[in-house]
Amino acid sequence: MWITNGMQADWCCLLANTSEGPVHSNKSLIMVPLDAPGVTRQKIEKIGMHSSDTAQLFFDDVRVPQRNLIGQEGAGFMFQMLQFQEERLYGAASSLQSLDNLIDQTIEYTRQRHTFGQPLLNNQVVHFRLAELRTEVEALRALTYRAVESYVAGKDVTKLASMAKLKAGRLSREVADACLQYWGGMGFTADNPISQAYRDSRLISIGGGADEIMLGIICKLEGTLPGKKR
Repeated sequence: MWITNGMQADWCCLLANTSEGPVHSNKSLIMVPLDAPGVTRQKIEKIGMHSSDTAQLFFDDVRVPQRNLIGQEGAGFMFQMLQFQEERLYGAASSLQSLDNLIDQTIEYTRQRHTFGQPLLNNQVVHFRLAELRTEVEALRALTYRAVESYVAGKDVTKLASMAKLKAGRLSREVADACLQYWGGMGFTADNPISQAYRDSRLISIGGGADEIMLGIICKLEGTLPGKKR
């Protein structure tokens, strides 16, 4: 379920149960060719991210050689958790230029769009709000750069990566929504970079770990997550 580029991929990296036992040690990563007998695919229609297809993959008695195992058997869950930190850092880093572009495009549009005899940008509520959004983007950039530097240095960045991913998702929605408002009716049309960002950015708070998962990780590492009742 929710396999990015699943309709056009030649291979997939499958996290599968390969033994009995505890859920954290019975999973392995396996490379599976998607033209293997027993593999079928079904496209999932989404509200955004139309340039990247998403699919359900079905496996019916699919067999692959043992050499397709990645790493050690039973280590798949650990590998997947390590990969998540890179994915979350990427999610934050890849949003930075897009956020800058949205603000730049909105500045240009509101400078050209005249209402009541002056550019829309001249209204204090508009240029103040865009200044606030730009400041938030720079704060996200600083957090992301710090997390990446720590990761390159070999440090555990679980908390920083979770914070950056959380902030990127929420800020992407905030910037897209605020900018779309200043585009007025044009922002509500389909053939428009702002409306596309409004649709696409919603995924950042879901994919790679939802906001609520990020908050749970941060609270756990902060020592504020309530323990399980015995």
